[in-house]
Amino acid sequence: MRQFSMLSMLILGLLIAALAVSPGPASAATPAEVGNDQPRLNFPESITFRADIRSSARITSVVLEYGTAELTCGKVVAKAFPQFAPGASVSPEWTWEMKQSGSLPPGAQIWWRWRYVDETGRELVSDQKSVTWLDPVHPWQTLSQAQVRLHYYSGGAAFGADLLEAAVSGLARVEKDAGLKADQPVDLYIYASTGDMKDAILYEPGWTGGQAFPANNIVILGIAPEDMDWGRGAIAHELTHVLVGHLTFSCLSFVPTWLNEGLAVYSEGELDPFSKARLDAAIQDDTLLAVRSLSGAFSEVPDKASLSYTESFSIVKFLIDRYGREKMTALLVALRDGSSVEDALRSVYAFDIEGLEDAWRVSLAARPRVAAPNPTAQPTPTYVPTIIPISGAPLAVTSTPFSYPTLPPPQPPGASGPPLSLTLILVGICCALGLILGVFGLGVILAGQKRKDGTHE
Repeated sequence: MRQFSMLSMLILGLLIAALAVSPGPASAATPAEVGNDQPRLNFPESITFRADIRSSARITSVVLEYGTAELTCGKVVAKAFPQFAPGASVSPEWTWEMKQSGSLPPGAQIWWRWRYVDETGRELVSDQKSVTWLDPVHPWQTLSQAQVRLHYYSGGAAFGADLLEAAVSGLARVEKDAGLKADQPVDLYIYASTGDMKDAILYEPGWTGGQAFPANNIVILGIAPEDMDWGRGAIAHELTHVLVGHLTFSCLSFVPTWLNEGLAVYSEGELDPFSKARLDAAIQDDTLLAVRSLSGAFSEVPDKASLSYTESFSIVKFLIDRYGREKMTALLVALRDGSSVEDALRSVYAFDIEGLEDAWRVSLAARPRVAAPNPTAQPTPTYVPTIIPISGAPLAVTSTPFSYPTLPPPQPPGASGPPLSLTLILVGICCALGLILGVFGLGVILAGQKRKDGTHE
């Protein structure tokens, strides 16, 4: 027994020694070293990723994997394939051009890592890193309270404290009145002017004074100290867009603009005298816009845009005052879960869009709704709810997450009939059949002529 045990131990020792000295693919190359792995930011136009990668084996493939920290329907990993000369030491470089892809909001978090393969077939991945996409020209300061992180660089400490208090109060009011609650900190970047804000992001509308990015949990605004009255309302407005975006986020949801913008205006408090007078005039003149028409993007005509925001506020206020905030939250959750606007309204309030408008008009003592034939609303989502600057026209047009509702275009007289492509196909078939019949008929005639000739002979 002892001899057997000693023999087993000897065999085991020889096997371990053989495995230790035996070369294999996994130990053919030591892990590569990655150095100087820090991107260069050319804010707001581009970011260049570069690294020095060294290995004991020749590196044959390098891929840059990157992305942003934001809400998505699934895991999203973008890949870039930088050009480089294979070798034991390589320095791949690749530039992300924001002018081609569209700009990220200031404060967005960008992550990246390098995936590379050496000549032995071994694949390695560098540690994942991240950087904040933010302009370095301003001396940013940060104040935090509750679920708000306020970033500013101008106006002094009192100005920053006033903005922070406005943001915290706005969140509290929206939670109390509409049941919307921040589930994670929201970053507010306050620029000293709308001009500074526009320099920080590409392709923004010329009239914009602020933008909300719900997927990134970011709000940007241009607020000067003399514009604080406007700024307090703007902060509450944009924060509400972020909260609505988070609560309703899914790959199935569609939130009508009257609800999204109505909640945002509602969070600012009561209507200003100008907006209230505009709503009263529309009631008196029977020029209220149909609720269904407010499901998509608002009109670019300033007067109609102004009325659209005011009506949206009035509709949301009616729903909250009459039915309570719990039902408002239930409506948003139903939309998040994929219900259409019609089905969500029916399940929560027991009426559809037309029923909502009828009840709302009664509450305003307005004239009854005039029915429209087969109205439709076909949203095409974009991503950035916005608010106009204080220097712009009162309640001028703002970009919303939805497009205009559309109706089938009327056909001109005589335009009815099959499509052109079908007509051409039918003509082609008829020509082919005519050609076949013609050839067949010609063959019959020639055959008959030949028989006749044979008879004469």
